[in-house]
Amino acid sequence: MLPLLLLASFAADLPAPATDIAPKSGSATVVLAGGCFWGIEGLFEHVKGVKQAVSGYAGGSASTANYEAVETGTTGHAESVRVTYDPAQISFGKLLQVYFSVAHDPTQLNRQGPDSGTQYRSAIFYAGEDQKRVAEAYIAQLTASGAFKKKIVTQVTPLAGFYPAEDYHQHFLAKNPSNPYIVYNDLPKLQHLKKQFPELWK
Repeated sequence: MLPLLLLASFAADLPAPATDIAPKSGSATVVLAGGCFWGIEGLFEHVKGVKQAVSGYAGGSASTANYEAVETGTTGHAESVRVTYDPAQISFGKLLQVYFSVAHDPTQLNRQGPDSGTQYRSAIFYAGEDQKRVAEAYIAQLTASGAFKKKIVTQVTPLAGFYPAEDYHQHFLAKNPSNPYIVYNDLPKLQHLKKQFPELWK
């Protein structure tokens, strides 16, 4: 049985996107930011159709794409996760539904849970116009439906570059499930994923 403290984390029951990208063969990639990358990466590693999730930095330059610099909050980078997926198994829209429902709280500006600063902002770094169109349409859909009491602050911005984080950040949740930060902030996300999207759990 999970400790009671795990039950207080964010989760929202959201509708699927009304607009999506048609299924196709091959692989596709999107970079998502929503707080500490440990939890985002760990969550999407458990989503069917996701081939790979890599923690890294997006929004700044290559010269400042390291943890020590990014944590100053002055580099323009956000802690991000590059999600590579099979569009024939899971759509871009469904990934966004998971992202907005259980991965993070999209109404928190420049923070997520205990972490604050622009490096923890909510952002979708899109890889093409189709991703931009679907992301903006879904945010508009959620806003119009009143799904959140507060304004969605997620940025939708073109991906200029993604820089993988240091090795010790990769698969951090899987390697450190008893870490106090993981236990309190990230394991609840996995429980919400199982509960709200049982068909996607792997």
